[in-house]
Amino acid sequence: MLDVIRRASWIVVLALACTAMLSSIAAARDAASDMVAARAAFDRNLDAIRKKDRDAYLACYLNAETLARSGPGGMLLGYEQHAQQSSDSPWPDLFEGKDLKLVPVGPGIVYGTYRYRVVYGIDEHSGLSERIFLETPAGWKIAMTSAFDAPKGTPPPPRALTGGTLWDGSGDAVVRDAVVLMRGGAIECAGSRAGCAVPDGVETMDVSGHWIVPGLIDAHVHFGQTGWADGRPDAIDVRDLFPYETVQADLRADPESRFRAYLCSGVTSVFDVGGYPWTWDLRERAENDTMAPRVAAAGPLLTTLDHWLNLPAERQFIHLSSEQAARDGVRYLAAAGTDAAKVWFIVRPENDFEALEKVVRAAASEAASRKLPMIVHATGLKEAKSALAAGARMLVHSVDDLAVDDEFLANARRNGTIYCPTLTVLRGYLRMFESAATGAPAAVDDPHGCVDARTLERVAMSARMKEKAPQLEALARIAERTKQRERVMAENLMRVHAAGIRIAMGTDAGNPLTLHGPSVHAEMEAMQAAGLTPLEVLRAATSGSAAAMGRDEDLGTLTKGKKADLIILSADPMADARNLRSIRWVVRGGEIREARELAAAAPAAPPR
Repeated sequence: MLDVIRRASWIVVLALACTAMLSSIAAARDAASDMVAARAAFDRNLDAIRKKDRDAYLACYLNAETLARSGPGGMLLGYEQHAQQSSDSPWPDLFEGKDLKLVPVGPGIVYGTYRYRVVYGIDEHSGLSERIFLETPAGWKIAMTSAFDAPKGTPPPPRALTGGTLWDGSGDAVVRDAVVLMRGGAIECAGSRAGCAVPDGVETMDVSGHWIVPGLIDAHVHFGQTGWADGRPDAIDVRDLFPYETVQADLRADPESRFRAYLCSGVTSVFDVGGYPWTWDLRERAENDTMAPRVAAAGPLLTTLDHWLNLPAERQFIHLSSEQAARDGVRYLAAAGTDAAKVWFIVRPENDFEALEKVVRAAASEAASRKLPMIVHATGLKEAKSALAAGARMLVHSVDDLAVDDEFLANARRNGTIYCPTLTVLRGYLRMFESAATGAPAAVDDPHGCVDARTLERVAMSARMKEKAPQLEALARIAERTKQRERVMAENLMRVHAAGIRIAMGTDAGNPLTLHGPSVHAEMEAMQAAGLTPLEVLRAATSGSAAAMGRDEDLGTLTKGKKADLIILSADPMADARNLRSIRWVVRGGEIREARELAAAAPAAPPR
């Protein structure tokens, strides 16, 4: 009898277990079915936004007073209010919905999120949006929706670029049919398909037929200059039209137009090597903004020339009037947390060279004691050799008066000095002077339409400045002198390169007609015309400039752990540096944007 009872008990237990298992299987099937249906509803909702189909969009929502919408302002209820608000609101110019996630929370109820990026004109928002999907007699509907902008610095969802030809910047070789996996704003893997498997759930973007290279880095810019005479009234004085203090206030208030111009031109990082103290603030402002290049900044320049181009309560030039003034200037820069100490080593015929050399050496000694790299503007061979003897870490202009000699090359090699030739800036001045003297408009080389409208308007004003222009005889002398200096600069670049000295690419952007952003193309092409190969130009504009910024640990190549800053080109940059103009997409911190989107984002800065 006891055995019978035991067998019966086991039968009951087995039956209960089977019932529970069958119930679990049924629940799992129901949950799986719910997930499929909710995903279809999710896709319809986002597709309606992409197509700007208001009827299809509203059909996705629960037509009830309990429809809940939540955002930074709190919760709102009701379908009618949602429909009215939808009718009153414009569609975004660009909409991206990525990284869809769903989870069942009960029978007929599924919770979901996605990452959005929307652009209205020049205004961009990105963040996380939530949905609750509810099964109803009318089908699956959205019962709750929310959207919250993400704080700056929030990385985009993981993405993988596939099929392109990759040059990662670490060597000469390229990888065809490559994969670049980006996660958390950094490179997780870049290489062959076999070496970089794409994990499940990571969205891919096919870039077959394109080239993937690190983002360009301009190692010589000035945010305190506009790209025209109003930022350098020591070239053509237009302060009667554009007071210098107002120009500087505008530049300080609106760095975004220059940020966008750089990104639009494929430049993902820049080094401001001299300007007002506010340029230091751009570093933090830009670092976590994927619509801006990363910024390093040297702050005010230490100068052997007591230049007048300052403001009543702010200086961008610190005069090296004595050795003590030099040391005090460097201490000020160090206390401010500068990225470098920049010296403007200018010598006039009336100057005592030995006296100037002493103050530069004093600045260099103080910078070395505080572990600050010293950058020097020295275009004469004598000044450049003196700067190298003092330990200059980077020369931001070519030597343009004489051929560099063995002593120069030996000292540059000993220091590990980086040479940033800055070949094209002189011609920008010449072009502005020619436009003013002749009344002919100055051409603007901006292949992607990156420069903001107000800057273009100012450049066009050059042709109306005849009364301020050099006389034609003087202009002819300037043109001949520019031609001679350019020839010496090109020859010296090749001597420096042949000596194994590292090269960086920099434009001196902000000077007249050396415009922030697109000027990199003329500069790189001038480097190629001087004799560098396209690959050598590209290396200078990526890893060379990253080293100049002091950020070669996280920028300049597309290797594991480095920032996901890169450009995708439609033509081979190894064949011709001019192909670096063929930008299709720019990736900054893992966020992918089309070049044409960035061009549309170049605004006219508001007038003051």
